[in-house]
Amino acid sequence: MKASIQSHKTSKIHIKKGDLVKLISGKIVDNKNTGKVLRVYPKTYRALVEGLNIISRHTKPSASSPEGGIIKKEAPIHISNLMVIENGQATRVGRKANEKGKLQRYSVKTGEFIS
Repeated sequence: MKASIQSHKTSKIHIKKGDLVKLISGKIVDNKNTGKVLRVYPKTYRALVEGLNIISRHTKPSASSPEGGIIKKEAPIHISNLMVIENGQATRVGRKANEKGKLQRYSVKTGEFIS
């Protein structure tokens, strides 16, 4: 029986493509588990992070990969398990209006806006 893909209750995501993030919970958690966000999946509330959550995918030989075999690649991680790293520290992310009145992400720890 396949697991159904459920959408998340909120559409507000604190992580964007290109952010440096830290893994705060999951299978293998230690201080060195950081990576750059490659892609965000808002519907399923997950993100693909470079170098984290590596899985082994068994592939058949095909025209694109004539040998087939086992390929290691990243799998999406739930966004609740990630924290944004700003100025070398993991921080929570909030939203507040900037000088122009537009909502922008900011670091709760330092109070600075996140670019």
